[in-house]
Amino acid sequence: FTAMLALPLALSSAPLELPDPTPTTTCPVCGMFVAKYPAWVATVRYRDGHADHFDGAKDLFKYLLDLSKWAPGHRAEEIAQIGVTEYYGLRRIDAREAFYVIGSDVLGPMGHELIPLETAADATEFLQDHTGSAILRFDQISLELLRNLDKGIFEGDQR
Repeated sequence: FTAMLALPLALSSAPLELPDPTPTTTCPVCGMFVAKYPAWVATVRYRDGHADHFDGAKDLFKYLLDLSKWAPGHRAEEIAQIGVTEYYGLRRIDAREAFYVIGSDVLGPMGHELIPLETAADATEFLQDHTGSAILRFDQISLELLRNLDKGIFEGDQR
């Protein structure tokens, strides 16, 4: 079983205006304090203003791919913005527009991570500089891929 995301595409790749996590904000997936890892913050903001923050793109995608588990009472249609912190510029960009490198030598707070990059050129450079194994787009990320990342498995085609 491979769940894939089907959320509306973004209209712009401008930096996102999203709330920051507070010092006591915890990731709904793993329970870690998010503000301790500002270079990894990811955020889902709902139309009603509610926001959930994550300590990396991997937990963000676990949340998005199983909303009924991690966000009971919320639906994908209610999401206004999804942001990830871009690796080089350290600013939050639209997660749906980002390029994600897997299998690199850069680890996040939860180990092997999806490294968000703003452009294809940045992703290619990062992949080469950090021995990554693949560049993926938003709709190519599945629960199976995330489970494999947790195990340190990322060789081959993961789509």
